[in-house]
Amino acid sequence: MHQLHFFPSRTMALYVGRLFLVRSFSILFALVLILQTLDLLGESGKILAVAGNGDSDVWRYVGMRLPQIIETFLPFSVLLGTILTLITLNQNSEVVAMKASGMSAHQVLAPLFLAALLVAGISFAFNERIVTRSTAALSAWQKVEYARVPKDSGVRTNIWVRDGDDLINAETVETGGPAIVLRGVTIYERTGGVLSSMLKAPSARAVAGGWELTGATRFLRRSGTVETLGTIIAAKNVRPDQFTLAQVDGDELPFLQLQSAIADLEAAGRPVGALKGVLWHKISGPLSAILMPLLGAVAAFGLARSGKLFVRAILGMALGFAYFVADNFALAMGDLGAYSPFLAAWGPFILFALIGEMILIRTEE
Repeated sequence: MHQLHFFPSRTMALYVGRLFLVRSFSILFALVLILQTLDLLGESGKILAVAGNGDSDVWRYVGMRLPQIIETFLPFSVLLGTILTLITLNQNSEVVAMKASGMSAHQVLAPLFLAALLVAGISFAFNERIVTRSTAALSAWQKVEYARVPKDSGVRTNIWVRDGDDLINAETVETGGPAIVLRGVTIYERTGGVLSSMLKAPSARAVAGGWELTGATRFLRRSGTVETLGTIIAAKNVRPDQFTLAQVDGDELPFLQLQSAIADLEAAGRPVGALKGVLWHKISGPLSAILMPLLGAVAAFGLARSGKLFVRAILGMALGFAYFVADNFALAMGDLGAYSPFLAAWGPFILFALIGEMILIRTEE
């Protein structure tokens, strides 16, 4: 009868879940304290070296950096909290008692899965509401090397837009005036993906029916000649807002805003594969907390007095850290375009979920 219930005992579920949460967040607190101190040792000198910066700016840096450290090391803390909890239960023969009462290995781990799901939810909300904002603020501050962040001038540089088969590059895009003005415009006119000519102009502005290029010239690739065109209308299908899209950093935007930005960039013909990987990882990253009880489960089972408990704990940590390595590798491959966005974000999660289940079933079920 016990096998039919995922949580056979409410008291046991609360006891194990509380042990797991307390240990995980205690480890997270210790890790964050140590890592923030080490990080501050390297950055405080740079912050205080800027004229006008003082202690308040150091604490401002801590406020921006702390959420990033928490986000990065929360899954590590869950892994270590899982292993510590399961080792404690094993040493006190509580796992033996649970299994003797008819509970399966999955039922022993069920409270940990539920608590890890709670941690994943907290992690997702924390990332969406706090980490994205602090990352954007810190990135802007670091770009000016901890000096005062200037107001946005409305100028974008080196913007690329696709118009059918053609590629358009603007050295600068000025958005501060009544109309959008492009400077240093080059249109790479292609036929079947092969460059046929290059249309250049010192400036261009949006008009009804396209873009008015002033002082335009066209270089013909086959003949090697240059035509002087003067003022012409080109890029008739390109909207002004396609040039005003800023460079998007997926870590600085919440899920829905990033999804919207990806749709805009895709409409503008910009590559979005890496951003789609980041978008999916905003879900798979926090959900990795649910994997940790499965990967650390090898520490829960087997007799503590057999002398192999330490080896089991090391094996659990090795599986967990192998997941983090595989996850970062897949994201890097996604950035390079070698993996599809979905595979880059979800591939390691699915792979290690299957590995963890296989080990648990073969050894304990």
